[in-house]
Amino acid sequence: MADEELLARIVVNPRVMVGKPVIRGTRLTVECILNALGHGMSFDEILVEYPRLSREDIYACLLFAKMAMSDITYMPLIAEVEVA
Repeated sequence: MADEELLARIVVNPRVMVGKPVIRGTRLTVECILNALGHGMSFDEILVEYPRLSREDIYACLLFAKMAMSDITYMPLIAEVEVA
């Protein structure tokens, strides 16, 4: 699926979830899906928890996050130091 098709699954409406990006036709935020993935939920577990979603919706959340991060310079809060 092309990037444009995936990103079309994500919408922002100031009247829905205070303008946070959501999956089209739901009140489920991109943040919620990314949080679930970040805490170890599998795609299949997310799809069981939210049966109206599709795999493409989850892929769209990942692509949206990647696109959002591409314009940010990452600055670690704590520098890693190797100890010999």
